[in-house]
Amino acid sequence: MDEYCKLLNKIAEQEEKLKFSSFNSINALELGLQLIELGKKQSKPIAIDIRVNGHQLFHYSFDMTSIDNDQWILRKARVVERFGRSSLYMGTKLKIEGKTVEEKYNISSSEFAFYGGSFPINLKDTGTIGAITVSGLKQTEDHDLVVEGITLFTNRKE
Repeated sequence: MDEYCKLLNKIAEQEEKLKFSSFNSINALELGLQLIELGKKQSKPIAIDIRVNGHQLFHYSFDMTSIDNDQWILRKARVVERFGRSSLYMGTKLKIEGKTVEEKYNISSSEFAFYGGSFPINLKDTGTIGAITVSGLKQTEDHDLVVEGITLFTNRKE
């Protein structure tokens, strides 16, 4: 259980640190292309999605991905859009509490995926406006890829 608490704290720190001053469709394209380059290094089939207020601004699927990846993306992004936290944060929180999605929030696990890979687009003065999601790797690897992409993107912009 202690490892889950450490992970939860690490993710909370990432969410606090990785905020944007602004975010638009050009940013989505640039960040999406950054994630594609990082994904190529993984040499595994992934799908990448960036959406703001439910509107898809960027989507790319590597060869060998499937509609299943797209469904995972939708379900993980719904978690971020509803709770304003990363999907890995929310999934880890459920593990710590020992509850299912249905028990804790009275929502369906067929509509919401509390697994890593979706990270909030947080504006510094506004809060969560969207989600950046990757599907195709292990959940912690999906999460780490998104965090790496956002880190590189925000460091380049500053």
